[in-house]
Amino acid sequence: MIKGIESILLFSQSAKKLAAFYRDTVGLKVTFEGEMGEHGEEIYSFEMKKGEPGLNVIDHSDVKGKSKDPKRFIFNLEVDAIEREVARLKKAGVKLIQDTYHIQEYGYVATFADPDGNYFQLVQVRG
Repeated sequence: MIKGIESILLFSQSAKKLAAFYRDTVGLKVTFEGEMGEHGEEIYSFEMKKGEPGLNVIDHSDVKGKSKDPKRFIFNLEVDAIEREVARLKKAGVKLIQDTYHIQEYGYVATFADPDGNYFQLVQVRG
């Protein structure tokens, strides 16, 4: 029986650089840093809401350069004030893919790209 999503894995040619973006620019909290595997690949774990899946940024020797199909997989980061957070990321120079828009019965969404070209979205869901 499947219980749910345990974690999200985001592989990179440079996990350290990508993790720094999510920590320093996006503002996620790093809860674990370490090495794994036989080649000392780095792993950085980010805490989300308690009891929800976390985000793990991990080195991978088969991943090179930017994402070739960034629309295939997008993860959402929930925020409490989307206008403020979108303005903050824009000011920080994060590449905006789609400015804030409304989805009826859901809330507000804005799409950005990380340094590896992966898309992520800020969402403010309806209360």
